[in-house]
Amino acid sequence: MIKKIVKDVNLEGKRVLMRVDFNVPMKNGVIQDDTRITAALPTIQYVLDQKPRYLILMSHLGDPKKDVQKAKEKAEKDGKPFDEKAYIEGKHKMKPVAEHLSKLLGRPVKLAPAAIGPEVKAMVESLKEGEILMLENTRFHKQETSKDASEREEMAKELASYADIFVNDAFGTAHRAHASTETVAKFLPTVAGFLMEKELAYLSKAIQDPLKPYVAIIGGAKISGKIDVIQNLMNKVDSLLIGGAMMFTFYKAQGLEVGKSMVEEDKIDLAKKILDDARVKNIKLLLPVDCVVADQFDNSAKTKIVKANAIPADYIGMDIGPETIKIYTDEILKAKTVVWNGPMGVFEMSNFAKGTMAIAQALAEATKKGATTIVGGGDSASAITQAGLEKSVSHVSTGGGASLEFLEGKVLPGVAVINEK
Repeated sequence: MIKKIVKDVNLEGKRVLMRVDFNVPMKNGVIQDDTRITAALPTIQYVLDQKPRYLILMSHLGDPKKDVQKAKEKAEKDGKPFDEKAYIEGKHKMKPVAEHLSKLLGRPVKLAPAAIGPEVKAMVESLKEGEILMLENTRFHKQETSKDASEREEMAKELASYADIFVNDAFGTAHRAHASTETVAKFLPTVAGFLMEKELAYLSKAIQDPLKPYVAIIGGAKISGKIDVIQNLMNKVDSLLIGGAMMFTFYKAQGLEVGKSMVEEDKIDLAKKILDDARVKNIKLLLPVDCVVADQFDNSAKTKIVKANAIPADYIGMDIGPETIKIYTDEILKAKTVVWNGPMGVFEMSNFAKGTMAIAQALAEATKKGATTIVGGGDSASAITQAGLEKSVSHVSTGGGASLEFLEGKVLPGVAVINEK
């Protein structure tokens, strides 16, 4: 770890500003999953134990502008009234998060009315020894995500004025150059929290120094979203296992019938190139040999298991089949390092979750045998949690986009700005 971590600095009596990733799923003001909050607890607790003057926490919660627009359009389409104020209260305000954190810590967490502004400044100045203040959703301020660097700096300077030191523990937003993740670090000494340290340690190992055999499992709907990670990992892995709807684009590239399955027509040539590159590099690229197909995109649809080359023209591919599960499991159990990013099928529907759950199970077994197993964030993290196996693998990333970009070999802005030892 070449970056400074929170243990490398003296926090006693210091004003500490900490970026966390509390972007949790919310429904009508109720937190649906608090994984990201509990993941930040070790760093928060450590900071508080060091007797700082005070601790200020900041996070975004959803994307208010984008989400409101989408919800408004949906309400119009359904012919229903739309209450924007109630929608924002129930989905984007930090109040439920501050209350939940207060319960977890067993001490009060104050809530600011905004992230910047005179009212917030006054609140910060009135903080007593050891108090915790949570700022309101940083994305309520347009400067947070502005493409204009001077606008981001304006917000970042104000955030920086609250503190003596900045702790970044928000790996999930490290791939964004936002005011509260990257720009603020230009104005304060910056260190990583324990969650950030753990994410970087595991993901760096998968990129720089993986134990062999090294297996990567890549799933999800589209090749376009995973092309960079596939190409980067192809220089490192021994086996690449493909699943999810992207497998049908690969099938099409091989001239197979895919029925009504999802295919990225404009990525067929790219799929051909990936298959050719794997042959040239002598990488074992495995595609499913069988799949579960359905007569419609519905959990109660009529289904059958067919060979990869026998998908009926009027059926949709929904999951990998039992033979593929066996082949993939055997491959995973031979590995010393496994990275998994993307589900194997439409795992949100119980009848098409078998493939994804089997991969989760195989990772847990490989971990027991001593392999390092890393689950990328996003859908893969949801799937391993759904399987109840999140504690049975080496590491589950809290950042979907961030872990993907890291595995692609990109420099993450929120990581680059952390001071080096």
